[in-house]
Amino acid sequence: MFVIRWLHKWFGLILGLQLLLWAVSGATMALLDHHKVAAEDAILPVAQIQAPAAPLPLAAVQAQVGAPVLQLQLKPLFDTYVYEVTTPSGVQLLDAVRGTPIPIDAAKARALAVARYSGAESVRTVTRVDRPTLETRDLALPVWRVEFTDKDRTTLLVSAGAGEVLGAKNNTWRLWDIAWMLHIMDYDDRQSFNHP
Repeated sequence: MFVIRWLHKWFGLILGLQLLLWAVSGATMALLDHHKVAAEDAILPVAQIQAPAAPLPLAAVQAQVGAPVLQLQLKPLFDTYVYEVTTPSGVQLLDAVRGTPIPIDAAKARALAVARYSGAESVRTVTRVDRPTLETRDLALPVWRVEFTDKDRTTLLVSAGAGEVLGAKNNTWRLWDIAWMLHIMDYDDRQSFNHP
């Protein structure tokens, strides 16, 4: 009888704690403003710039890339137009007029993030992310993580291949992500509630 009482007490405590975690985490996610969680106000729309009158001919793009072109897109990238060329080995960016490669290094990622950031604060860090992290788990890697000095630690994530701002994270999202982890009880990847 003692063992049954002991088991009942501890199972009840553990189950009660889990029910409390579900209630608190669910309330936290419900009360947080989803626009703030998504950091929608941190990213400016893509600037509208004039397309080049005479972009590089497609044959010249093919010659410059030197590999089979699977997909080709002419698009604006901050203050210029580029060709985004997808080949079997990945994505390359070429200046749409000159055909010169545009690598997305730390300096370029910083400039692209600053151009799309809606705040006035300066950049704290620029870090290349090659392996999935909690912030980048849903993105195609590699990306550049550009963190700003604002009080919400706004971070813009810039594709290292295409140069696009893929999203933004902030402290509100980080709090929501912790609540999400507690709610679905996935303490590693925070991706699935279908686990033991």
